[in-house]
Amino acid sequence: MRYAYYPGCSLEATAKEYNQSAKMVARHLGIELWEIPDWSCCGASAAHNTDHLLSMALPARNLALAEAEGLDVVAPCAACFNRLRAAEEAVRESEAMRATIGEIIGRDYRATNRTRALLDVMVNGVGTDKIGEQVVKPLTGLKLACYYGCLLVRPPKLTAFDDPEDPTTMDRLVAALGGEAVVWSYKTECCGGSLAAARTDIGIRMIYQILRRARDAGAEAVVTACPLCMLNLDMRQGQAAAVHGDRLNLPVFYFTELMGLALGYAPRDLGLTTHFVNPLPLLETKDVLRHPATRRERA
Repeated sequence: MRYAYYPGCSLEATAKEYNQSAKMVARHLGIELWEIPDWSCCGASAAHNTDHLLSMALPARNLALAEAEGLDVVAPCAACFNRLRAAEEAVRESEAMRATIGEIIGRDYRATNRTRALLDVMVNGVGTDKIGEQVVKPLTGLKLACYYGCLLVRPPKLTAFDDPEDPTTMDRLVAALGGEAVVWSYKTECCGGSLAAARTDIGIRMIYQILRRARDAGAEAVVTACPLCMLNLDMRQGQAAAVHGDRLNLPVFYFTELMGLALGYAPRDLGLTTHFVNPLPLLETKDVLRHPATRRERA
């Protein structure tokens, strides 16, 4: 299984642990990720608000590079995935758009390849049965709120791999890893995106509502597939808790980090030690960090 890998800007900066863990678990499961050479920003998340044509040309350039290799694209970032899919559809639906974009990017792009979210590839490509067979440190007893956010499953015409209102892909992955996905109503609510910086009062309120609802549903942690959601829920959690006078202390994980843990990799190798809300105390209470042999000897 070979894909053109589009990490996107966040995975080179604020989401390095996502990049690190994604490559690790992909390699473990036999997925070859060919990183698109000289990839460039896809325009997420503001380009489509300023210049429609630019917002199509930016992702199309990366897609064209992958198309030349005859490869479908896998994108870990929910926003990148959404923008790449939008460019694909625009080119498929309009010969005039195809010609215009080709002129702008200086190469032909016919949208013969397809972009998939990394979560989709893992669950629907590799499969939960195969992933479950590889688990050596099950996430037993760990209650998780699977948070999909706005862009991973919407709009359904573009994303097309899960229900836009009640997605279950990540929930099924959590179950395959031995954890428990709680039932909650905020799994696709917006985290506010950049509002936490532009309109702090609104953004912090939105972040708090998501975390509070996750906690109230019985979750001990949140799992996501979006770097901006991770940034808001992890880095800004302390601010949200202070503003609302509520001690939250909910660790936030990328789904690839939880996969890596269940597959036997160390927290440091997965980037877990870089989180703002330290997840290690919670994981220690669940015995996830112990070597499997140690657990068997104690049993």
